[in-house]
Amino acid sequence: MTGSLFIITAASGTGKTSLVKQLLATTNDLTVSVSHTTRAPRPGEIDGQHYHFTDVDNFVSAIGDNQFLEHAEVFGNYYGTSEQSVRAQLEAGVDVILEIDWQGALQVKKIFTEATMIFILPPSIATLRQRLSARAQDTLEVIEQRLAGAVTEMAQYVHFDYVIINDNFEVALTELKAIIVADRQTLTRQQQRYHRTITNLLSNKAEE
Repeated sequence: MTGSLFIITAASGTGKTSLVKQLLATTNDLTVSVSHTTRAPRPGEIDGQHYHFTDVDNFVSAIGDNQFLEHAEVFGNYYGTSEQSVRAQLEAGVDVILEIDWQGALQVKKIFTEATMIFILPPSIATLRQRLSARAQDTLEVIEQRLAGAVTEMAQYVHFDYVIINDNFEVALTELKAIIVADRQTLTRQQQRYHRTITNLLSNKAEE
C-alpha cells in the first residue's frame, strides 16, 4: 500500500515542529522527511535527524542534478527536499510529512497532486513574537526579519486544504491527528488495506 504525503506549513515560531514531533510520537507508520539545508546547526540539532546539513556548493550541485522535489532560499540559507527519499518512503507504505514553507509546498503539490496540505497559524502576532523570543535560538535581528515576513507567509493559507490555529497545543495536536486519521479511512486507502476483507464481504464468503 502506498503511503500518503502530508505537507505542513507555518510561519516560523508558530509551533509546527513541536506539533509534528508529538504527532510522530503518537501515530504509527508516520515519518517526517529530513530536509537538506545550508544553514548552520542550532544547539542540539543532529545531522541526519533534524536536517541534512551541507554547504552551498553541494546544495547547488544537487539542484543541478534535479535531486530536490522543492528548494528555496530563506533568510539567506537554502532548504530542499530529496525526491528520492520521499518516494522511497511512500512506496514502502509509510505516510510522510514535509515541513516546508509555502513556496515549497506549492512546488510539491504540482508533482504530488493528491498531497494533503495543512497550514498552521498562531492566534496572534503578539503570541508569535513571544514564541520566537522564548526559544532563544535567533538574534533580535533575525526575529524581526521573521516577523516582517510572517504576514506574507500566513496569507498563503488560502492555497491549503486545512487550517489549524495553534492557540492551545493539545487542541491543535488533536486537530492535526484527526486529519491524518481521516485520510487513512478514505475509499482508496481502505480498499488497499482491506482488499481481502472487502472482497469476501461482497462475495458472501466466510473468512478463512
